[in-house]
Amino acid sequence: MSSLNLNKVVLCGRLTADPELKQTQSGIAVVTFTLAVNRRFQARTNDAQQQQQADFITLVAWRQTAEFISKFFKKGSALCVTGSIQTRSWQDNQGQRRYATEVVVDEAMFVDSRTEGGAQGGYTPDAYGAAPAFASPAATAPNFEELKTDDDLPF
Repeated sequence: MSSLNLNKVVLCGRLTADPELKQTQSGIAVVTFTLAVNRRFQARTNDAQQQQQADFITLVAWRQTAEFISKFFKKGSALCVTGSIQTRSWQDNQGQRRYATEVVVDEAMFVDSRTEGGAQGGYTPDAYGAAPAFASPAATAPNFEELKTDDDLPF
């Protein structure tokens, strides 16, 4: 029998509402939010046209990841996350057993460019202060010298 155990999730979608940062009683930052993720499927008709449906997935992030998400993402922002699926259970006030399945976020990443995100409620330098520690490819492209002939090439 294999001892392989893997619980890894990668999701890219859009936030369905503004994430609301909360604190636990011990002061740990936590944010729970829903991500709308498109799912392609083949319609059962004579044409081979693909259609899309959205899944609405509940996610929870803790500590610095929670603070990052609540600071830089708003309703409609595109977000890519990695994490793991977690199922928990509790007993409600009527004594019924309740279950919740959610994705616990390990990492969260920007998807939209700065200009795209502004229109969708994503990152804009004016709205959130200083730019994060990444730059666009055009700003970091090295300045290479163009060769006039192919004579200098070794192949």
